Amino acid sequence: MDSTATDRFDISRFEASRNRLASLAYRLLGSAADAEDSVQDAFLHWQAADRQLIRAPEAWLTKVVTNLCLDRLRAAQARRERSVGAWLPEPLLGGDPMLGPADTFEQRESVSLAVLTLMERLSPLERAVYVLREAFSYSHFEIAEILDVTESASQQHLHRARHRITAARRRGGEVDPASARRIVEEFLTAAASGRTERLVALLTDDATAISDGAGLTAKLLRFDTPQRIAAVARAGFKPSAAKRRFAGGTMTAHYALVNGAPAVLFVVGGLVVGAVTFDIAHGKIATVRGIAAPARLTRLTEAWRQHTPDTPLIAQW
Repeated sequence: MDSTATDRFDISRFEASRNRLASLAYRLLGSAADAEDSVQDAFLHWQAADRQLIRAPEAWLTKVVTNLCLDRLRAAQARRERSVGAWLPEPLLGGDPMLGPADTFEQRESVSLAVLTLMERLSPLERAVYVLREAFSYSHFEIAEILDVTESASQQHLHRARHRITAARRRGGEVDPASARRIVEEFLTAAASGRTERLVALLTDDATAISDGAGLTAKLLRFDTPQRIAAVARAGFKPSAAKRRFAGGTMTAHYALVNGAPAVLFVVGGLVVGAVTFDIAHGKIATVRGIAAPARLTRLTEAWRQHTPDTPLIAQW
């Protein structure tokens, strides 16, 4: 095989792993843009390596991407850019290949916005072990090889990670899709019409709402009582001329799945200008997340433009 043919073959081997690597990087970083950058950096490492000496390309690439992501996490922590409670993961539309494997409950949960947010409580190594084990089913022997730690250390990191996530995670089991959609539609209808009592009834007693303030605030906005959440939702979801001016036109509101959770997307001319996701537990809404910072919606918009949506929940908002 000549050198040109070899290069093409090696590139094709990398491309065959790209989606899996991007899914791994996204789970580690919570950012699609950073995940794509990490995978591209891994490609440069792949091109620069003596590939004839790489006996297991998939394992080699997994190690490179994982460690590139760990470097990013550590650097962000050193710059205090990833403090707990000041950051929301980048949302992805259902079906996005970056969401990766979704065959088991653990795999689906590991890419939920709830767990991606909780993983900010973990050290970079704990986060890596948790993702490699829970989402990709690597053995502790394999994880030890990837992270250059002992198997015992890998097991300890996983134990701590599971404990920290479980202690903070409000579980309600997997929700029937039809029931989830009905609850979200009721919430949207009640909010748009100003029915505060109905909004409160749809929320758990310990419900939480979190918003990135459309990127206009340095910290997340957080609301921790059903009454306060209902008031904010009523003000935020009620259509107005001011909101249309801010969004750049008349919006449509669509039901969608985002990171496996029910969501409402607000769209103007094919551009997603806001995503509101819902965690549902025991038939009620436990968490509402509002993401409207434009930089966090780029990939979601790209996926939406290739998506055939259902009839909008609100045709002119």
